[in-house]
Amino acid sequence: MKDSSTARFPVIDAFKAIASQLIVLHHLAAYGPVSTAVQQTSPALIDWLYDYARMAVQVFFVIGGYLAARSMFSSTASMPRLTTNLINRYLRLVVPFFFALILAIICAFVSRQLLADNFIPAVPELLQILSHVFLLHGVLDFDSLSAGAWFIAVDFQLFAVMLGIAWLGGRAIDSRKIVLVMVTLLAAVSLFWFNRHASYDDWALYFFGAYGMGAMAYWAGQREQQAAWLWLNVAIALTALFLDFRLRILIAVSVALILFFTRKMQIKEGFKLQKITHYLGTISYALFLVHFSVVMLANAVFGWFKLSDSLTGFVFMIFSWLASLILADIFYRRIEKPAITVIKLSVNGR
Repeated sequence: MKDSSTARFPVIDAFKAIASQLIVLHHLAAYGPVSTAVQQTSPALIDWLYDYARMAVQVFFVIGGYLAARSMFSSTASMPRLTTNLINRYLRLVVPFFFALILAIICAFVSRQLLADNFIPAVPELLQILSHVFLLHGVLDFDSLSAGAWFIAVDFQLFAVMLGIAWLGGRAIDSRKIVLVMVTLLAAVSLFWFNRHASYDDWALYFFGAYGMGAMAYWAGQREQQAAWLWLNVAIALTALFLDFRLRILIAVSVALILFFTRKMQIKEGFKLQKITHYLGTISYALFLVHFSVVMLANAVFGWFKLSDSLTGFVFMIFSWLASLILADIFYRRIEKPAITVIKLSVNGR
């Protein structure tokens, strides 16, 4: 979810800022007595947040593909370099994720003492924890210890698939064209088959249509003659939507096109809104990691006091949202940012 390069691309910051907030609100609407209380007077709001806010995750898949293409294909895709990229990606995802898991396990333990609700994870087994550390919890069918843990595993799978494509393409004479062909074909297979079957949603191929669209948006912006490949992928996606409409895919196509058309957009330095979106974009991964712990505790306290009125539910929901942002800021500064620095030094051997 995070990449330092976005500092020079305010549109990505804005997308990440908005999408991360929607995901938090989706989980606030999806779980516990707080959501039930708010639903009494605002059923349309809760239903919208539950049904549609979760689709903001497509934004991160498109951005992930865009940034993966940017980082992988800026120079020769040699095996040592690709291996370094894979290790770096794993560590940048998992090190903060590990600390967030510890926090989630502690918060779940506390929450279980105050509230009996199925959305609060049970005491984890060792294999369950290890499956999360190795990002295999989804494919091995372990219950998630935190909402959104599936995304981190799938994001790493997608990155690994793109690395494999880069390696295979690098072995060909016309490497760039081979890569474009492989990404297009894999995206088509995803859109016409895998993405239409929910049983595949723990695997990268389910989401590769969106990820590949992001990669195409980046390549199309780098070389004018490659823009045709973006439009080919858009045409494939729209054809797939004609056969089986999925709003999430339409969102992915829209985000990719916006990234392409705004690739040269510049915002005056010091613009206040840009500062806000850059900040929220910067802490988006931290927010993604820690907000479920806040959701559990807020619902546990709400239930323990036997609260049920809608107004109090609104107050708890807003408080949970703000508390998640504060905790994300602390988590980013104290854990994620230092971890990134150490990972860079260790992986690069400096």
